[in-house]
Amino acid sequence: MAPEPRQAQLSMKREMSMKKLASLLAAAALVSGAYFLTFGLPAPLSGLLPGAADVAEQSPNPAARGGRPGGPGRRGGGATTVVVEPLQEEPYIDILRAIGSTVAQSSVDVVSSVSGAVTGVSIVPNAHVAAGDILLELDNRTEILNLEIAQAELDQAVQTVERYENLLTNADVTAVDVADAKVAVRLAESSVGLARIALEDRTVRAPIAGRLGLSDAEAGDWISSEQVIVTIDDTQNLMIEFELPERAIGLLETGRAVLANTPVFTGRTFEGEIVAYDSRLDSVTRSVTVRARIENPDGLLWSGMTFAIRLINEIEKLPAVPATAITWDRSGSGVWVNRDGVAARVPVTILYREGNRVWIEAPIDVGTPIVIEGAQKLREGAALQVDEIVRGGSEEPA
Repeated sequence: MAPEPRQAQLSMKREMSMKKLASLLAAAALVSGAYFLTFGLPAPLSGLLPGAADVAEQSPNPAARGGRPGGPGRRGGGATTVVVEPLQEEPYIDILRAIGSTVAQSSVDVVSSVSGAVTGVSIVPNAHVAAGDILLELDNRTEILNLEIAQAELDQAVQTVERYENLLTNADVTAVDVADAKVAVRLAESSVGLARIALEDRTVRAPIAGRLGLSDAEAGDWISSEQVIVTIDDTQNLMIEFELPERAIGLLETGRAVLANTPVFTGRTFEGEIVAYDSRLDSVTRSVTVRARIENPDGLLWSGMTFAIRLINEIEKLPAVPATAITWDRSGSGVWVNRDGVAARVPVTILYREGNRVWIEAPIDVGTPIVIEGAQKLREGAALQVDEIVRGGSEEPA
C-alpha cells in the first residue's frame, strides 16, 4: 500500500510544475504582446509574417518601420530635442526683509517735582502742545506768601545798604557794617529766587512739543512727587528698530534708505534712513539690531505701529538662466550648452536664486545657447535637435 501515496505525491508535483510553466508562458506572452504593440515587430520578424511589411509602413512608430527606436524627446535620427535660450546678464535685486515697531524720537513722561492738590488741569488727550504750555496747576498759596516774605526781606536789606553808605562818614558806621549789609542783600536775593522756583514748581508745563497721551489727573486730586501725570510723544520723526540677518552687515551704513509698509495704510510706502546700528551680532539669533528714522510731518504715523521693513540692494549684472537649466552631478551644479549641435556640460557656481531665475558664475560668454528644457536627459557629446522657443505668442528659433 506504500507505493500508492508516493505516486500520488509525484502526480501532484507534476501538476504544480505544469501550472507554473503555464503561468510563465502566459506572462511572457503578455510582455511580448505589450512590446510589439508599443514598438512594433522587429525587422527580422516582420519579414516572416505575411502582410507585415504593409503594416510596418503604416505604423507611426519608427521601431515598427525597422528604424532606430527613439525615446521621449528624441527625433531626427536619435538627436535629443531640447529648447535653448541665449545666456543673458541681468541685475540681481537682493531684498532684506524685517519687522519692526516705531517709537517717537522724543518721548517723555511728565512728572511733578513736588506734591500738592490739583487746582487746574489743561490736559486734552491726543492734543498737540508746545514746549512750555501749562498742563496742570497745584495749590500755590503757601509759595506765594513765601515769595512775598522773601521779597520784603530783600527790600529791607537793600534799604539798609543805602542807609549805611550814606552814614559811612559817621563814626558810628564803618566799612565792615556796609559789607555785612551787602551780604544780607545777597542772601535775601537768594531767598527770593528759591521762593520763586518753589512757586513755579506748582505749575507743571510741557517739557517738549508733541502729542499728549491719556491722563487721569483731575481737579482736587492729590499729586505725589515723581508721579507720572501724562506722556508726550514728539511724532514729527519716528524711530523704527528691527533686526537684519548676518549677511546684511556689508550693506549697513548711516543714511542708507529703507522702505516701510504698515497694514494701517495698505498700499502706501514710507521712506526712511538708517541712523544707527549695533556693533555686534546677537549670539542667539545671529542678527544685528538696526534703527531707522521716518519723517512724519503730517502726523499720520503713531508711536508703537508695526512696520514691514525692506532694505534693497541692487547688484551689478550677472549671467542669469532659468532654474530648469541647472543640472546636478557628482561634481556639483552645471548647465548644458549647445556647441554646434553637440551638448557640452559646463560647471557653474550658483550665486543667487529668485523664483525660477538663477544667477550664476561660469566661464560662458553672453549669448551662448543654454539648454533650458530637456537638460536632464543629456549626455556629454549627445547630438541636439533644437526646438523653437515660444515667447510672448510668437515663435523664435533658438
